Amino acid sequence: MRTESISRVARPVRACLSGEDLDWLGGRSVCVALDLCTTVELAESGGKTEWSAEIWAFLRERIPALPPEPPPVRVTSLAPLASGLSSSTALILGLFEVFVPAASGISREQVIQWAYEFEFAICNGGGMDHLAIALGGVTLFHGRPAGLPEVGGRIGLPAEWSLVVIDSGTPKSTPDHIRSVRAQCAAGDPVLAEYVARSDDASGVVWKGIQAEDLEMVSTGMAAAHEAMRDCQQMSTSLLEQLRVRAYQAAGMTLKVSGAGGGGALVGVCATADAPALTSALRAAYQRSHPGVQVLVAAPAPSLS
Repeated sequence: MRTESISRVARPVRACLSGEDLDWLGGRSVCVALDLCTTVELAESGGKTEWSAEIWAFLRERIPALPPEPPPVRVTSLAPLASGLSSSTALILGLFEVFVPAASGISREQVIQWAYEFEFAICNGGGMDHLAIALGGVTLFHGRPAGLPEVGGRIGLPAEWSLVVIDSGTPKSTPDHIRSVRAQCAAGDPVLAEYVARSDDASGVVWKGIQAEDLEMVSTGMAAAHEAMRDCQQMSTSLLEQLRVRAYQAAGMTLKVSGAGGGGALVGVCATADAPALTSALRAAYQRSHPGVQVLVAAPAPSLS
């Protein structure tokens, strides 16, 4: 239980290394928290940010002592928006954390649950994003049809590894994607069942590779996860595929789309020592063929107790 009020929080984003949607379809997902943080802090003056009024109204239904209007906040973010890295969830979780007063006696676990319930009402998705961001490090999830997924394991990404993020500059749409997948689920679509099976297998490979600190195994699992997303669920696009091919040609990197797909970012794992040369090669390659693409290097956010 919190004993002190929080006036400033910095929450990481997350990249899904394998198992998109399996947090609510069932099966294993693997997520890593990235240090491209969204920072939320209470301010003496200023306007409302996105979701402030809605989250405050949600909290006032549960904490009657709150005043009618939310306090002003200041928000900054290091992650590209609408990229599949769950920057919106990081913002929502951060707002909940600074808005819930310590005097209310609300536990951190309850705050995470509320953040999930609030976003579920908007997107109807799962809860691996909220837990991955709140827990930090790398998390293995076992999905279930309702509520937050079960945490199947937690581990830190090896200190000598980094994440490469390729932001395509084309936004994804999570609500539309989840609406489509829920329709598949309701219809008993065999293609969706194939996707779940292939993604679950890929997650097992990724998790085993991280445990063994085997970078090649992790890349193999991520490639299998991407192929399942592309082949079964059409979650990739011609642009994302072009970027993947260019990355492999220029730097030998295996990339996977993160998030709902249809746009957003691709992610890959590399040795930290190799990151400068890899990103230099990627930027040079994309500058010629796709000048609007952004290449970022992110460290894993530490695992929290």
